Amino acid sequence: MAEQKATNITWHEGDVTRAEREQLTGQKGATLWLTGLSGSGKSTVACALEQALLHLGVNSYRLDGDNIRHGLNKNLGFSPEDRTENIRRIGEVAKLFSDACILTSTSFISPYAADRDIVRALHAEAKLPFIEIYIECPLEVAESRDPKGLYKKARAGEIKGFTGIDAPYEAPTNPELVIDTSKLSVEEAVETIIGYLRDNDLLAAE
Repeated sequence: MAEQKATNITWHEGDVTRAEREQLTGQKGATLWLTGLSGSGKSTVACALEQALLHLGVNSYRLDGDNIRHGLNKNLGFSPEDRTENIRRIGEVAKLFSDACILTSTSFISPYAADRDIVRALHAEAKLPFIEIYIECPLEVAESRDPKGLYKKARAGEIKGFTGIDAPYEAPTNPELVIDTSKLSVEEAVETIIGYLRDNDLLAAE
């Protein structure tokens, strides 16, 4: 856990309750945490999911791993410590979005189970739904896709500490959903996620 360095600070409760916000906006917030290898299809599924949810009238927003590293986390690299801080920060941001009754999807490799568990606990403490979605894909399939050419560079030794090659990926052991993108189309993956949200009363806007 990150150390609390600031002193003389006090949490300031607002006048708007979450129940009031949910009633007035007509929807509930939640974080959909898409995790998997590079090239597994996380970002592709998250983009399609965001589009589908918006067309259902659901206020949705996507937080993408590479995009976040262009701004909020631009000062972080890919060491184990920086990866942990990367996930801690985005977990806090996702919690804020979810608290604002936005259905928030994140697409991050997030290779360490302990880091994902911290984000889950963060949401549990705030009484916000956290839905871990394992975008499963065999390494050989993800590597054959290699949309950014990163596996090729990693195999050539041009990238060190690359997840799945010379850095570990700890697959979820008890995720809410498992989606194998070597078997399911993007459309089928999105339908599976939306079906889960419906079954768990998280599409109140419909």
